[in-house]
Amino acid sequence: MSEYDVKQSHGMHVVHEGPRQAPPLLLVHGSGASGACWGPMIPILARHHHVIRVDLPGCGQSPPAPSYDVPAQAGRVAAVLDDLGLGQVAAVGHSSGGYVVTALAEQRPDLVGSLALISTGPSPGALLPQPVILRALLAPPLGGLLWARRSTTMIRSGIRATAARPVDVPDDLIADLQGIKYRTMRAVLSRNSAYLAERSMPERLTALDTPVLAIFGTADPRWDPSSAHQYDAVPTARVELLPGVGHLPVLEAPEETSRLLLDFTAEVHRHS
Repeated sequence: MSEYDVKQSHGMHVVHEGPRQAPPLLLVHGSGASGACWGPMIPILARHHHVIRVDLPGCGQSPPAPSYDVPAQAGRVAAVLDDLGLGQVAAVGHSSGGYVVTALAEQRPDLVGSLALISTGPSPGALLPQPVILRALLAPPLGGLLWARRSTTMIRSGIRATAARPVDVPDDLIADLQGIKYRTMRAVLSRNSAYLAERSMPERLTALDTPVLAIFGTADPRWDPSSAHQYDAVPTARVELLPGVGHLPVLEAPEETSRLLLDFTAEVHRHS
């Protein structure tokens, strides 16, 4: 299904897909990615939902912002949703996008009917040693020099290093990643770490009392896959594990990930 509305709103590139009258589904990407990462899932999700994809500031086709604090990011997303006047949305975040949608629910519970977190690290101690190519690209001072000289081949290699299955990386995602600045990426990672260090995800979600779906790949090379069970402590959470999937279920297993999301949103809708 093709996109039918694209615009800039509150400093963010926003794409709408699917029928306007369908239940709204917000998709928020992770660090150093863009809304294009959801591309393989859109044809499935947009049959059942009004899908809203954003490029967070400094990523994809959105300009940089003065602050990349997670609560500030969530505030910008809230402003977009206020303008749309959709009521409560099902908010989905991949990786650190899960922090943004959780902060959105913390700030504006009136806007979030449910939360789905995909490959979202639950606590600082769950972070694994990162793939070599990512460490090389991100570690100062040489990281900045390498980052400025990234080829499309290097970007694809960096993405694939976080997957456990072969992935077909969308060309528009590669183009979006080429535009992200090193300083922006470092700032985003720093602010995400600060948000998680302040309070773990299970603690935050328990305080929210919002229906939660946590999806984790059992072969995630970025976060200890066993840490997915930390979400079991959240009374309103359901944890789903994807065997043999790495950090990128959105690209490695888009059909299965979409099915889990649709089953979850349908269940929440039945009980609302």
